Amino acid sequence: MGRTRINQEAKGTVLTIAMVFPGQGSQSPGMQAELASAFPVVQETYAEASEILGYDLWQLVQEGPAERLGETVVTQPAMLAAGTAAYRVWQAAGGPRPVQVSGHSLGEYTALVCADAVNFADAMRVVKRRSELMQEAVPVGIGAMAAVLGLDDETIVSLCDEASTIGIAEPVNFNSPGQVVIAGHATAVSQAVAYAKEHGARRAIVLPVSVPSHSSLMRQAGESLAETLEATDFRTPGITVISAATAEPYSDADDIRAKLSLQVYSPVLWVRTVKAMIAGGATSIVECGPGKVLAGLIRRIDKNTPVSFIDNNDSLQKALRV
Repeated sequence: MGRTRINQEAKGTVLTIAMVFPGQGSQSPGMQAELASAFPVVQETYAEASEILGYDLWQLVQEGPAERLGETVVTQPAMLAAGTAAYRVWQAAGGPRPVQVSGHSLGEYTALVCADAVNFADAMRVVKRRSELMQEAVPVGIGAMAAVLGLDDETIVSLCDEASTIGIAEPVNFNSPGQVVIAGHATAVSQAVAYAKEHGARRAIVLPVSVPSHSSLMRQAGESLAETLEATDFRTPGITVISAATAEPYSDADDIRAKLSLQVYSPVLWVRTVKAMIAGGATSIVECGPGKVLAGLIRRIDKNTPVSFIDNNDSLQKALRV
């Protein structure tokens, strides 16, 4: 049960903890260095990943350069290692086991590892292949992603439909009320950004990525990944894992394989996913991984649910005190 929950029970309040794991975009050179100085399990986790990847992931994460760390084929394995390392730190520090987990995009793999639905090594092999397929799916310069702030979902869907006359432009991350990421062909995404500014968007900016993640341009990558998923040993999760592609729980191994293939080219329904976790009984949510991007999004989705994160030793202690 863990001493944190015991202390809460003694006070007459029981917090049902859910955990979420970040994906691409939360990485930065030097991440988790402070945690690693206090918890050996951090570097041990990266060492496990390095054996599978064939290069020193920890060294690359610590030293960069940022451009290399930002490449899809590096970022995805790095974020899986980072989220898993943070969760192992949480366990080592006596944190209670969550009753629900989920992840934003790539973070779903970390959630499945922590729910004992797949071994870390097997997940790393799948993620390595996933990142390669996504990188290869659309030539550099052809695809793009952009963030739009300050417009409602329906307006952004309409703007993307207008821009789609010159190429694919689709909403792919429904991150929080008033924050949506779009993706597709670079020309169409740029046109959608221009339309968004005309409609009064507080901000609309093309992101420094070349892979149009979660758009229909990734369909071939998702379907090709199915072969790797089929050869991977998945199990029914030991705790509830919410898929951000459907905002519904994973059920068994076959369902996991199907949803992980689908999520490569399906939008991230983050608002619905967070609401599903809260509706499912989560009374406190912890972001487990570098940065605090998801914690910020969750606060905008639901102001009444306590949110914490595990980015360094100080934030770890604050999360444990929740």
